[in-house]
Amino acid sequence: MNRMPIRAAVLAAAVASFAGAEAYAVEWNVSVWGKRRAFTEHVEKLGELLAAKTNGEFTLNISYGGLSNSRENLDGISIGAFEMAQFCAGYHRDKNPSITVLELPFLGVNTLEEEVAVSHAVYAHPAVAADLARWNAKLLMTSPMPQYNVAGVGDAPTGLSSFEGMRIRATGGLGEAFRTVGATPTSVTASESYTALESGVVDAVAFAQHAHFAYGTIDIAKWWTGNLNPGTVNCPVVVNTDAYAALSPEHKAALDGSLDEAMDHYLATYGKVFDKWESVLAEKGVQKVMFDAEQIAAFKAKAADPIREQWIADMTAQGLPAQELYDLTQKVLADMN
Repeated sequence: MNRMPIRAAVLAAAVASFAGAEAYAVEWNVSVWGKRRAFTEHVEKLGELLAAKTNGEFTLNISYGGLSNSRENLDGISIGAFEMAQFCAGYHRDKNPSITVLELPFLGVNTLEEEVAVSHAVYAHPAVAADLARWNAKLLMTSPMPQYNVAGVGDAPTGLSSFEGMRIRATGGLGEAFRTVGATPTSVTASESYTALESGVVDAVAFAQHAHFAYGTIDIAKWWTGNLNPGTVNCPVVVNTDAYAALSPEHKAALDGSLDEAMDHYLATYGKVFDKWESVLAEKGVQKVMFDAEQIAAFKAKAADPIREQWIADMTAQGLPAQELYDLTQKVLADMN
């Protein structure tokens, strides 16, 4: 019996299988910024999980600033310049008005777990999905951050009146909140914040702890507001809808099935940031400024209700179900507490 045709057939099948595997491989480009830090750990973990679950067939090429700057990531997603990206709503509120509900000051979020739950509930709302679909973007997961506080140079604030005339790097609803106590908010990007603080372009920077570490602002700060807690920013991870639709069922299942584990990793990583924050303040001699309950209540009275009501009026005028979106955040929080 001549075995050569059989061997040839087996070899041909193997070659075809190998070629098919190569053709089936998917690499997504992912645009983030800065450097690897707690804020990007869910993206990094997602890449690890996808590679492991698909035997290397589905991988993420994560670029820190090499594909786009932070303010143009949503634009890049819209034209398919890359398949996945992270951005912050406050960088361009007009492009993503629906999710700015999550940046309202004094929203009532107290933990990262609450931030995840509230964000993902809002992301799932049909009006929000439609809003981001204008940019060919599908909301994938949030990048939860704790309440922002302010690190600054010069004299430490002794009360709300100390913010009068202070130039603070604060975006979105946070910026509007500080405006109510006389500050001048500026929206320099995170990557520009150290230089802005060092050169005197701003007097203070509002960040979550990880960002003060990542961008070095805590290295030159003289003081830190330990309990002002006016709010936070919302920074989703999105994917290009065409790229998502083109995934095979297996790859789509691997992506969707990895999101919760990626978020769990993020939360665990951020816990380590909390653990070392106080020791770093002491080590660097940064004065921790604590406001009394009366001062915080006064700040909330100036910022929370007026800014929320104005946001609802403005967004309703744009055709968004603004009151419904705000009420959704409060229902999720009430259900968790």
